[in-house]
Amino acid sequence: MAQRKLIVHEDPKSPISEAYRTLRTNLQFAKINSELRTIMFTSSGPAEGKSTTIANVAVALAQSGRSIILVDCDLRKPVQHRIFGKRNKGVTNILVDDSPAETFLQDTEIDNLRILPSGPIPPNPSELLSSAKMIQLLDELKGLADFVLIDAPPTIAVTDAAVMAVKVDGIVLVIDSTSVRPEMAQKAKDLLVKANGHILGVILNRVEIEEEHAYYYYYYGSESKSKK
Repeated sequence: MAQRKLIVHEDPKSPISEAYRTLRTNLQFAKINSELRTIMFTSSGPAEGKSTTIANVAVALAQSGRSIILVDCDLRKPVQHRIFGKRNKGVTNILVDDSPAETFLQDTEIDNLRILPSGPIPPNPSELLSSAKMIQLLDELKGLADFVLIDAPPTIAVTDAAVMAVKVDGIVLVIDSTSVRPEMAQKAKDLLVKANGHILGVILNRVEIEEEHAYYYYYYGSESKSKK
């Protein structure tokens, strides 16, 4: 199973990796007055880089010595098992079969980082994510790690991210500057806020900075477009 590049792990001295570490720092200080344990990453639409972003953020947090569980809750188009080269058993197996979460957690080559893949694609993703069992799963995972990072589906296309919004401590919205119209980004934000989600910040992806001759995640983190 081919791995996508985890640049923070494979090229830690690059400017891109440093940008991810900046995002790590921003997240750690995002909610000083309250607990920030579960963080959901979503986007307005598909192919905006959210899954690659959250995978690299997970690596950066793990490298700081924090224990991390990365959960793939994109039950429609899961990719985290491919990024890390793991078998795809996890969230749906737990929710449907009442299995303990720890049974499906998989170690990665990065110290302190485990992943929980999506599992088989179900016919009813929104119903599973909105269930009481999903809340129980998140509570169980919080007892097993310092941070639980959640890869959620795009916000506008389906209701899954909005359903999850109220279940997490904070949300990071990933926006592709080359393809997403401002009104679409605003709509995604409005949907998450309407669902009582707390948006920590926005990653504006694929912004070209001329003096560096590269594409960056402006504001929170970065990744070269050529690394997709």
